[in-house]
Amino acid sequence: MIPAPFEYKRAATLAEAVDLLAANGEDAKLLAGGHSLLPLMKLRLATPALLVDIGRVRELSYVREEGDHVAVGALTRHRDLETSEVLRTHLPLLAHVAGQVGDPQVRHRGTIGGSVAHGDPASDLPAACLALGATFEAVGPNGARSVAASELFKGFLETALGPDEVLTEIRVPKATGVGWSFQKFNRRAQDWAIVGVAALAGPHPGVAMINMGPVPLRATAVEEALVGGASAAEAAARSAEGLDPPGDLNASPEYRRHLAQVLVRRALQEAGVA
Repeated sequence: MIPAPFEYKRAATLAEAVDLLAANGEDAKLLAGGHSLLPLMKLRLATPALLVDIGRVRELSYVREEGDHVAVGALTRHRDLETSEVLRTHLPLLAHVAGQVGDPQVRHRGTIGGSVAHGDPASDLPAACLALGATFEAVGPNGARSVAASELFKGFLETALGPDEVLTEIRVPKATGVGWSFQKFNRRAQDWAIVGVAALAGPHPGVAMINMGPVPLRATAVEEALVGGASAAEAAARSAEGLDPPGDLNASPEYRRHLAQVLVRRALQEAGVA
């Protein structure tokens, strides 16, 4: 299908992008890699009057160590995450998940900030950020602010980011040497996951689920069980506790609950939980 008419402006700097958003409000949308927004526009599920292209704001593309965490610029492309030696050393879960997104074309164009800001519950990277306890930095006309991953996702394709804010950076605590795993089940290669799980072991475990509710979410019951000393199988049995998985053409809610237990058990065992 053909998108509704829109105006296009390319921002050369972060400040210019913020100004354009502030001047146009909810009629404006940011364009980075475009792999989330453009399909919605073609279906006319999104009809922005203005696209603000930030794809060439180079200051927002980087991966660097900063003390006890790694800072990732919001415009860092999936391929750059996948191949980053910093991430492979300190956050191998994030590097691995980035390498599982879509196909090479998507990974060379799509950005981590676009994936996170889109807030799709079937997306891989938001779940990884949740499991790792990331914090998101945003800038708007009123200045900068931080949003914890647990507070970012508010509803289906809805986040806590304001219409005049730009996601600038993802700050992820280092998890050097900590066991991890990423499991997802899909019908065909490159399909959205029917169910997926990103898991981090250690004294502060993180387990996040893909496509098990209207937003990317953490399996808090599983995390509580692990902190209490539960085995992988015992913790996995609580995978769907408190969650409301959707039913669609790919799977019923009951099937997703069963699949979640299987994938969480596999993930925990691969992460080193007995």
